[in-house]
Amino acid sequence: MAATLGISYERRRARVAEYFDRTAAATWAQLTSDAPVSAIRRTVRAGRDRMRATLLGALPPDLHGARVLDAGCGTGALAVALAERGARVLAIDLSPTLVALAEERTPGLVRDRIAFRSGDMLDPSLGTFDHVVAMDSLIHYEAPEMLGAVARLADRARTSLLFTVAPRTPLLAAMHAVGRLLPRGSRAPAIEPVAQAALHAALGRRLGATWTLAATTRVASGFYTSQAIVLRRPEVPT
Repeated sequence: MAATLGISYERRRARVAEYFDRTAAATWAQLTSDAPVSAIRRTVRAGRDRMRATLLGALPPDLHGARVLDAGCGTGALAVALAERGARVLAIDLSPTLVALAEERTPGLVRDRIAFRSGDMLDPSLGTFDHVVAMDSLIHYEAPEMLGAVARLADRARTSLLFTVAPRTPLLAAMHAVGRLLPRGSRAPAIEPVAQAALHAALGRRLGATWTLAATTRVASGFYTSQAIVLRRPEVPT
């Protein structure tokens, strides 16, 4: 399924996988822990915590009986929170290193509710889910690739699809431009800012009447800025 998104998607996916599994694994482990970090990284940690709470707030408080895909699970904080609500979670990430850390950090009380896997979140063999959540896992893909990935995730979500994008702001646009000037080996995969009006229109064209935009919320915390998009099936009460 991922191959239908084209060689550009596959190359970017490989770059993202290499970066988070090797270059940034130790940094990401520290950022997502309680360990002391720099002032800049504290703003990112706080922003991610707020975004996680935002996404969880858009889901039912009781998820017993629900199957949920955590698409791009990182070190597992969201997967654990979903399992604590009673969900059966499939948590997948491109980085085997981060998946191993997520398994290590998972409390024993919810361990049997989470199946961790390293691989592509678009793999059709993962099956279908009541809810799909992709927190900050699509932000490195250009708009056509990101929309294609969203459409494929939507095909396997029965009730709701929640994901985040990097909103196009003057600050993010400037950071994006500077980042592209750095030597490729010295930088992370670029974050691709998206204009919100254009995104909403594109989602409507791509998904049609099968989904409705239920909510969109921006979280800004220092060097972290992300926009939550909540899509629901029209027949599902909000």
